[in-house]
Amino acid sequence: MKLAVIGGDGTGPEVVAEGLKVLAAVAEKEGFEYTTQDFNVSGDRYLERGGDPNSPSIDVISDEEIDELRKFDAIFLGAVGHPDVAPGILEKGLLLKTRFDLDQYINLRPVKLYPGVPTPLADKKPEDIDFVVVRENTEDLYFGGGGFLRKNTPHEVATQEMIATRHGVERCVRYAFELTRQRVKDGYSNMLTLVAKTNVLTYAHNLWQRAFDEIGDADYPDIKRDYNHVDACCMWFVKNPEYYNVIVTPNMFGDIITDLGAMIQGGMGVAAGGNINPEGVSMFEPIGGSAPKYTGMNVINPIAAIAAMAMLLRETGRKLGEPKITAAGERVEKAILATTPKMDSQSARKMGYSTTEVGDLVCEAL
Repeated sequence: MKLAVIGGDGTGPEVVAEGLKVLAAVAEKEGFEYTTQDFNVSGDRYLERGGDPNSPSIDVISDEEIDELRKFDAIFLGAVGHPDVAPGILEKGLLLKTRFDLDQYINLRPVKLYPGVPTPLADKKPEDIDFVVVRENTEDLYFGGGGFLRKNTPHEVATQEMIATRHGVERCVRYAFELTRQRVKDGYSNMLTLVAKTNVLTYAHNLWQRAFDEIGDADYPDIKRDYNHVDACCMWFVKNPEYYNVIVTPNMFGDIITDLGAMIQGGMGVAAGGNINPEGVSMFEPIGGSAPKYTGMNVINPIAAIAAMAMLLRETGRKLGEPKITAAGERVEKAILATTPKMDSQSARKMGYSTTEVGDLVCEAL
């Protein structure tokens, strides 16, 4: 397996190091080989190369580096965000550019409460919070259409366009149906929920509803279909998260509900995600930010990064047809389940362990 590594900003390199530590341990146990190559893409580099901290002025990641990433089986990303660079520059320049250029059209977000991790939801247990959100990742409000008219005047107009294509919607919906079918084999229910806003967004989300129903009728009669308006979904996440199995949703709503999902599973310190191109190069990351004020203090919880490594191994192993790599991902996930009862969800410091010691605990649990 050829792995590209982007440590990124702040504490990103620290949590990535723990993910790589676990990778080394599980690769030895499962008996597969891998190589890694570091890519220095960060806010520090952007500033060192003369980038404007307040407005995009140079590439955060170049087209040449994107082409180099195409040669790898997967990408492992630490964090994006620098205190001296305005919000949006690094996120658009690295995350969105990579997602779009590598056509990572699925954002895959497991919402899973690990044992021992506190949730703000009263009386909910790990068996109650265990579902997956499939978020479309390259269309909707994120494609970049829009602009300003009469900017910085009393008559300013700002537009932001939403787009949905049949191609983009259908491939996301089919991925979600296939994932639901796979989860049935693993003992989960056969329900797939579409989350949208068809009563207001009557063009783009009508396309989503029609594609969802037509594909389900034609190719997935074994999958039970369900629908939620996005506002109702937010309510049910809090009231009855056990209701859900797999959710499929457009990009903007997916961005919102997955952060709500992260909080009910215990916080950003345990949430992991994947930007998936099933036919190409996928990128996996912890969802929490770069936490720059804690850089170098060895106190950030690395469980989210280790969970991202588990996802990377499972998804990449399946893509490559390498059962040892897939098994390694499952083994890392089980090691996390054995480790979290000893931990606090957010910071390593609160639970009496350092960042590196948490990595060691997961390696021991393998």
